[in-house]
Amino acid sequence: MRPHPGTVVIRYRRFSVLLRPRPLAVGIGLLGAVAAACALSVAVGNGETTGFTAVQALWGGGEPVAGRIVHVLRVPRFVAGLVAGAALGIAGCLIQTLARNRLATPDLVGVNDGATVAVLLSVVGGTAGAVGAWWAGPVGAMAAAALVVAVAGGLGDTGYRVLVVGIGLSVAIDAVTELTLARQDIDAARGLFSWTLGYLNGRDYDVALPVGIGLAVLLPPALLAARTLRLLRFGDDTAAGLGAVPTRIRLGALGIAVLLAGLAVGVGGPIAFVAMIAPVLAQRLARESPVPVIVSGLLGGVLVTVADTLGRAFGTVEIPAGVITGILGGPFLLWVLLSRRG
Repeated sequence: MRPHPGTVVIRYRRFSVLLRPRPLAVGIGLLGAVAAACALSVAVGNGETTGFTAVQALWGGGEPVAGRIVHVLRVPRFVAGLVAGAALGIAGCLIQTLARNRLATPDLVGVNDGATVAVLLSVVGGTAGAVGAWWAGPVGAMAAAALVVAVAGGLGDTGYRVLVVGIGLSVAIDAVTELTLARQDIDAARGLFSWTLGYLNGRDYDVALPVGIGLAVLLPPALLAARTLRLLRFGDDTAAGLGAVPTRIRLGALGIAVLLAGLAVGVGGPIAFVAMIAPVLAQRLARESPVPVIVSGLLGGVLVTVADTLGRAFGTVEIPAGVITGILGGPFLLWVLLSRRG
């Protein structure tokens, strides 16, 4: 049997692997983009450790003071943004595929809002400088997703009910977020409000490492879920005839996506539009890949880290990464809406 056009078969004895050259080339190119984003991120900042001096310190050169600034402050922040963006990109890819709708993202179905409230509640009554426990993000995301599915009466075949109920729930959860901030001390509320805009300031390896481990653990089942989600495109009856269980596939994919989105919110807050932009761009770049999970993750990481860098590039006052992605995401959302056919 001939392989599908655009694929290459690699055989070794009884084993064979199908590779799609275009998604592979796009992934390699995005790894280069991640390296460039890292260099750009460490090069931007206050003080004298900027530009080539910072990039030189990244590779162990230059003054020891510059090396400490780069490796203790800027690189951990970049890693935190990278894992958060990757988690958002993969979560958005799975949910969009599950709902068959490019507007179905953790931002719109209440998942990110539930994670945000959970993280905020984890620091109620805490110190002014506290941001919140990263582990509260997945807990709140799972609770919000369970409530949305319960109110919607299940996932359904297309996911439109979940999308509509999620939008309504987001409005209610936003009110809880505002109430939580209103009851905080003014100094604590100021810091928490910046975080709710998608802020990576102060995030380091203590947060990035456990979230990175969670991302690594969830990536293999995410790839498996993406493979099984392709069967649902032929309809539930066909998928069931091929040995799949549609309800189990949908619940599994949703659970993985919700956990990833919760992890991302636990790192840098609800960074807007990344979960929508990354999968759409990934689908256009990796055309032969029906569910471009890895490309979506890499694009999400690049988007968040570049947005965080741009927020620090102009003036002494930092602009949260979520504000930058929101500025870019508004026109992108209009483009998605106006470019839909039928």
